[in-house]
Amino acid sequence: MFALQIEHGIKDFGMWMGADNADPLGRVASGVVGEGVYRPIGDDHYMVLDLDFVTSGEAEQFLGRLKTQVWSTPGASPALAGGPKTRVVEQLSAQDIAP
Repeated sequence: MFALQIEHGIKDFGMWMGADNADPLGRVASGVVGEGVYRPIGDDHYMVLDLDFVTSGEAEQFLGRLKTQVWSTPGASPALAGGPKTRVVEQLSAQDIAP
């Protein structure tokens, strides 16, 4: 399992949530099999997302589409405050981390 982790500042939580719920790239059709949305305690203007994928290729492809189709145009991402920090990570199994 792989996750695309996204962190970014936001201007307004309600505006951001509306944009996220609109799902402009079609998460499920793009291979997202799970999603975690987090907000640091005491910081209503920062979001952390984990989008889960079966393959790293799907995660990288989705990230590329976010960069070119959403984040590249302020009008397509009005709730963002600054650029996002992203990375694709691999979930390790118990066998991978056993001594």
